[in-house]
Amino acid sequence: MDLTGGSTLARTSDARPSALAPAGDAPSPAPGRTPGPRVSVPEARGPSGGGAEAGRTAARPAVTELRLSAFAGHRGAVHALGPVTLFTGPSGSGKSTALRAYEALARLGAGDPLDEVFADAADCVPERARPDAQGRRGFRIGCTVDGPAGPVHLDLAVQAEPRLRVVGERLTGRGRTLLATALRDPGRSTVQAEWHTAGATPVTRAPLPDDLLGTALLPLRVAGKTAGQLEVLAAAEQVVIGLRSAFACDPRPERMRAPVPPGEGRLRRGCGNLAEVLHRTHNDCPRRHLRLAAVAGAGCAGPVTGLGVQELPEGTVRAFLERGGRPTTPLGRLGDGELRYLALALTLLTGPGVLAMDRLAEVPDAMQSLTLLADGLDRGLDDRQLGELLRLAVGIAADGHIRVAGAVGERAAGEARRTPGVTVVDLTG
Repeated sequence: MDLTGGSTLARTSDARPSALAPAGDAPSPAPGRTPGPRVSVPEARGPSGGGAEAGRTAARPAVTELRLSAFAGHRGAVHALGPVTLFTGPSGSGKSTALRAYEALARLGAGDPLDEVFADAADCVPERARPDAQGRRGFRIGCTVDGPAGPVHLDLAVQAEPRLRVVGERLTGRGRTLLATALRDPGRSTVQAEWHTAGATPVTRAPLPDDLLGTALLPLRVAGKTAGQLEVLAAAEQVVIGLRSAFACDPRPERMRAPVPPGEGRLRRGCGNLAEVLHRTHNDCPRRHLRLAAVAGAGCAGPVTGLGVQELPEGTVRAFLERGGRPTTPLGRLGDGELRYLALALTLLTGPGVLAMDRLAEVPDAMQSLTLLADGLDRGLDDRQLGELLRLAVGIAADGHIRVAGAVGERAAGEARRTPGVTVVDLTG
């Protein structure tokens, strides 16, 4: 398997196989072509239909396509992502793997090094991938990010064996290759990069580290003086914003029951500090807190009139459900499904400011669209809770601020298909 790349901007042509495609493999499908799994994509809802609201929505970069050219059990797969997208299929079909690839791209877009993102890179290599004469094997993933610069495509080839490194990267937009990298000297920890300039020098060449995403480095390397450089910068920044605006949420009920010390009130991935975050929203975001209480009433047993927070003598805080004159119910007494439901609803209702994620402080909120990544979204939820959560997600996603990409079992997929505004990607075969 040849993962050495070898493309240059001068030789790039959409009519030829991708330079990221290893020898002997089928080339990556062209953007927009979706062979493979069945995809149910609903009609556009909410403000995306036109007018001023549509313009504001289009200004927020968002990942609208995930490409798994050769990644674990996926091969030649292209998945369209709507505002609310759920992967489904039997166990082993690759639901979690698809979300893992999305999160990996998000982390690379945030500047995380390759060895931290793919600590078990060998598991990402397709089982039937054979090593080349030098013993090299790897995998390929990519995505499309829509936004003000139009659809921008990022494709990445990673060598997993014998040493983890990026061996090829391509950034394309409006029919033009804006960045291409290739491994020229296996003895060095760099790749040769060339990006579009369109000035006195049509192409700029420079080495880039082989353990970082080159697209994320471009804003630091491109001067932005020529029209070509500005085009490259706009595309790279759009991809970085779209990728970094992701939060992986995996509520763990066993961690959410005990009182916790108050802190900055930013919800962590496992949601073990749920009471701390509710303490913050109760004090700082009363309108959102009231709305969360209403949502809690739709998904928790018994009457719910509010969400209360109690400061305990030992310096911790405990959250509870108010019951309208009846005894309150501490969160520690709720069922696993109720706790997961509350945590996921809180994530949808609050946004980046209340989530433990790397915020893009230099980018206005109007330009950002948070994507909630939720593997096992339906875990522990009954049909009523799942239906309420899906309707909440669709309603909130309609304004373009929040998107959802999740994985559910086949039972939950039936409810999702009956919910207008949900895209269902069936990985059955």
